[in-house]
Amino acid sequence: MSPLDREPPPVGEEIHLPGGSLQPVAVTVGITLALLGVTISFLFVIVGSVITVIAIARWIAHARHEMSELPLEHH
Repeated sequence: MSPLDREPPPVGEEIHLPGGSLQPVAVTVGITLALLGVTISFLFVIVGSVITVIAIARWIAHARHEMSELPLEHH
């Protein structure tokens, strides 16, 4: 069954929306530092890459945690 074939939730059922997060900002900063490091210093590449990898890992962990808290019929 494709997502387009599903019926909308019944009236009054809560719709889950993820909360705000700073992980996208951290990923953006990390990628920007890494790209700047290509022209400035290799140290920037390393620092930017580390920030990016850590932010992506935390973002995925947070999303997995949120998904595990949803009711089973929403998985």
